[in-house]
Amino acid sequence: MKFEEFKAGEWVQQYQYKSFLPVAINREWSWEDPITNTLLERASRALAELDAFTLIVPDVDLFIQMHITKEANNSSRIEGTQTQMDEAVLDAEQLAPEKRDDWGEVRNYVQAINEAIVELDNLPLSNRLLKHTHAILMQGVRGENKTPGEFRLTQNWIGGSSLKDAAFIPPHQNKVSELMSDLELFWHNENINVPELIRIALSHYQFETIHPFLDGNGRIGRLLITLYLVNKKLLRKPSLYLSHFFERNRGSYYDALTRVRESNDLIHWVRFFLSAIIETANNGKETFQRILELRQQMDTQIIGYGKRAENAQSLINYLYSRPAITANQTATILDLSHQSASGLLKKMVEDGILIEITGYQRNRVYMFKRYLDLFAD
Repeated sequence: MKFEEFKAGEWVQQYQYKSFLPVAINREWSWEDPITNTLLERASRALAELDAFTLIVPDVDLFIQMHITKEANNSSRIEGTQTQMDEAVLDAEQLAPEKRDDWGEVRNYVQAINEAIVELDNLPLSNRLLKHTHAILMQGVRGENKTPGEFRLTQNWIGGSSLKDAAFIPPHQNKVSELMSDLELFWHNENINVPELIRIALSHYQFETIHPFLDGNGRIGRLLITLYLVNKKLLRKPSLYLSHFFERNRGSYYDALTRVRESNDLIHWVRFFLSAIIETANNGKETFQRILELRQQMDTQIIGYGKRAENAQSLINYLYSRPAITANQTATILDLSHQSASGLLKKMVEDGILIEITGYQRNRVYMFKRYLDLFAD
């Protein structure tokens, strides 16, 4: 199928509405558009260079956790949550009660990503894995009553308050399993010659068009991109996430998806997706470079801590994964008395490594803000 000849699907009359039935995508794909070729080459190169950084950066898994937290926060914000990055790294009890529901959705997303990446060591990317990930995403939050971990058995819609005024109505529930099976076959079909970045561009469009779950489709569909890249060994670590790009270009993102369904304009979507890969991968490289520079500064500064240097280094390593901490947590992590832990934190505040963010006399929270700022929007 040539992109230029693509027909996205058809509108099917249901009882009182029409749902959109997309065509199956497990087939050979080609295109004549030279811009797509150029973007594909640039995206592949940028992704490979980003992946190389994960081999250069020592203890890279410490920093991957912050990439995951940022993705969870950005992806959830697209769906309407209001949690900010400096809130996402706190514990629930450190937040105002009215902020905890949004925070819970972000933390679920972090857990879902981490467990899905672990599962990829044992299972290929599959609908089974997506269902398991969806169940984690929806546990204990809004949408938990919408069949977590299962494909929908009723009709859903996008935009509007009902089927009558919906902006888009995905395929009827009776077609979901068939379409998702076709999508899974496409991921692993070795009998067709389709570059991996084109496959995942088409797969993200197809997933969002099928909308297989009652809730959480946007977040799972964006996570699918990273899972695919890791599964296909284009990334050795889950270091690339497109939600920040999609959030910042939200109107263009939704417009590009809509243009495929309404105008068969697959080329516009693929160009948009590849541009997202290029910009995000290049930004990721810059972030890793700044991490290396900050780490060198921290290592140099901590040498001057004398007998406290070993504990200070251990604490900094912890903060690379979760850059907010209390004296009690510090005492537990480092096996110190509360007094010694408080003294170390006070020293790191005086030296400009940490800041105290509560202003309280008790239950203080210390933030590694210089590091957190590297992941700021």
